[in-house]
Amino acid sequence: MVSLVALGLVGGCVTPSIPIPPPEPERMTFTIDVQAGEAQFSYGPEPNYADAVVYVFNRDRGEGIITTARPDGSVGPTERFPAAAGDQVAITFETADSIAGTCVQLNTDGSAGFCN
Repeated sequence: MVSLVALGLVGGCVTPSIPIPPPEPERMTFTIDVQAGEAQFSYGPEPNYADAVVYVFNRDRGEGIITTARPDGSVGPTERFPAAAGDQVAITFETADSIAGTCVQLNTDGSAGFCN
């Protein structure tokens, strides 16, 4: 009985985390160097992503980078990572409370749309 009461008290101190919204492809920019087969990623300010760990992973090539968002939630331009137009790239923001991600397919103009 005592364990159930203690468990209830501990559980009562845990507050649910508020999920952060997934990154929006419309706010992403990729600078693609066709000759080098590399790209850089940028994302505009988003307060929900302040100081987040950011994972940029090219699913087609099995490689990516890890960086940190600025205090205003913006990112980049990042270090270069292997990429070309048509590649699918997973973008994930991880804060202390939540993780949100989106898969995008790179376009030749540096924009991105959702993966198929």
